[in-house]
Formats: sequence, structure tokens, C-alpha cells
Amino acid sequence: MGFPLQARLEESKVSRTLVAFSAAVAATGAFGFAGAADARDHIKIVGSSTVFPYSQAVAEEFTRKAGNKAPVVESTGTGGGMKIFCQGIGVQHPDIVGASRAMKKSEFADCEKHGVTDVTEVLIGYDGLSIARSRKARPMDLTKPQIYLALAAEVPVGGKLVANPYKKWSEIDKSLPDRPILAYGPPPTSGTRDAFVELAMNEGCEALDFVKAQKQALDKKAYGDLVRNQCSRMRQDGPFIEAGENDNLIVQRLEVDTNAVGIFGYSFLYENEDKLQAVKVGGVEPSFETIASGAYGISRPLFVYVKNAHREVIPGLKELVAEYVSEQAMGKDGYLAARGMVPLPPERLGQMRATALGGKKMAVPTK
Repeated sequence: MGFPLQARLEESKVSRTLVAFSAAVAATGAFGFAGAADARDHIKIVGSSTVFPYSQAVAEEFTRKAGNKAPVVESTGTGGGMKIFCQGIGVQHPDIVGASRAMKKSEFADCEKHGVTDVTEVLIGYDGLSIARSRKARPMDLTKPQIYLALAAEVPVGGKLVANPYKKWSEIDKSLPDRPILAYGPPPTSGTRDAFVELAMNEGCEALDFVKAQKQALDKKAYGDLVRNQCSRMRQDGPFIEAGENDNLIVQRLEVDTNAVGIFGYSFLYENEDKLQAVKVGGVEPSFETIASGAYGISRPLFVYVKNAHREVIPGLKELVAEYVSEQAMGKDGYLAARGMVPLPPERLGQMRATALGGKKMAVPTK
């Protein structure tokens, strides 16, 4: 007796999927595809811990609407996610990577090396990098130079760079709390760390008189090396602690220790406003308005990258991409804004929607 009709239909559907995937491989020149036993019936998303809750929200809405199998969303960090995403084309590789910074030129080259040659870059919104502490603690207001002096591996003292000697905030500036410096932050693989180094550490470093003098004394290359090597290094002697990719763990630690501050995306502060307060940066508190206007000095764009060779093969991938850029998700009053993401202006959203739905191939990054 033959298989029931439903079983034969499902078997036929899997066969068609594999044939389509084989065609995609042939078209892209990729190789190493799995056999029928490894066929995939769900979408795989990896990447930034900051983008993770937004991708998760989109995945939940997509599953509710379409009835497809729920996508698997993993928080791997931006750098880790890019590495996984760029390993190749096929069911064993993810379809989308979320990023809290733009793809680097070196990552793009790694993608091309492994046959991932057609990728769409979608700007989904903006996020502020929050420095937060417990609501039980006294409010703080820090300048970028103060942030650098608290968290850098080396700082200028007596006209030269030395290992960071500061143990208390008050040693940097007497107006700051007479409390130990203790900051929980992301690891080097995180896009949040990359953005924090660029927007807070480097800018704070370059605002110091010592570094300004170096800019006048050194040639362009030597000064660039100084900023890259000295201004970007976080201290490793205790006051700065790498807390992994799970920002919720930082929130839990701040609840316990009122001396500590935590560094993460604005969405986590927004979701935990009953427990945490923002540390102002240059007198400005992060909010939807200050991040969107640029008044808050530590903000960054958020992206998702889509592997176009998978669009016609992985069930539901095109529909999921459409959900990402829908008005219901990314609009001013969308559910991503309700979770803390700062939405794009309407015209820019329209451009990104066209890019995402059309599968526009991204250009080679410039840096």
C-alpha cells in the first residue's frame, strides 16, 4: 500500500526544494550542499545581541501570520555572526545576519571567498549605546574624555601614556562619585563593542590635550596608528569586565551592584527602565528623540544582511524579509519601536523597503 497523499505531497515538496537549492548552487558557483537528509524547513538568523530582540520579534510575528515553522534566531555577536554567515551557501549556513554596525570590507571579502557573492544590506533603524546603572544609585553625567580615562588601558599622565592608574571616578574628576570604577561591557566580537570604541573611546581620547598635541606633532599615518592602537584598547586590570553577548546578564549585575555601570544597546535600557537609569553623556540622556536627532553622542545604525541565493529556496525567507521592512514592524508606531529601536524617517524607510524586497546586491564596503 502506498504512502498517504499528504506524505507524498510533503515528500514532493522537499524534493522540489532540493532541486531548487541545487540550481541556486549551480548559479552561484557554490559547493558543499547537504543531501536530502539535511534539508532545512526553517529560517536561520545569527548576529548582534542588540539586533537579536528585533529579529526575534519579527520572527514571532512572521510565524503568527504565515503559520510557517518558527525561525531559529541566535545571539552570536556581530563579528561572530558575520563569520558564520560568510562561510558559504547552503542549508548548513544561516540565511540572515543581524549587525550593530555595517559589514566590514574584510568580512565582505571573506563572504566572497566562500561563494557568498550576492548579499542585500538593509538598514533597519538606529540604536543608542547606553551607559546605565541601577535606579538605586545616584545619577551620573559623563563626558567622552571621562569615559575614556575610566576605561582605557593606557592614559596620558605627566606628558606620557601610562597604564591606567585610576581606580575611582573621583580620581578622574572630583565632581564624580568617590566610588570604584566598575563597568560591565561587551566582548571584542560584539558590534556594540566596536561602536562604543569608535564613538566613545576614540572620540574621548582625541579630545584630550595630550592627544591633540600628538596630532600636531605626528604625520597622518602615525597619528592614525596612535588612535587605533592606544585610544581603542580597553583596560584589563579589573575595572572593565567583559560580560559576554548576553546583555540581560549585565542588567542583572547592575541590579545587585549599585556601584557598577553597564554598556549595552538603548533597547535594553528601554526595556528595563523600572530597574535602571541612564548615565547622561555630555549632559544628554538617551531617548528616541535624542538618538534620532543626533543630540545623543553615542548612537549607531542597525542592519540585517540577507543571503540572496537562499531567497527562493528556504521556505518563507522572502516573506520574513518583507515582515522586517513592513510598516507594522519598522514604522514610526511599529512593534520594533515599541521594543526600543529608533525608526527610520519615512523616505529612508521606503528606500530600504525597496532594497530589501528587490534583493538589491550591496556594494563593496569602503572600510
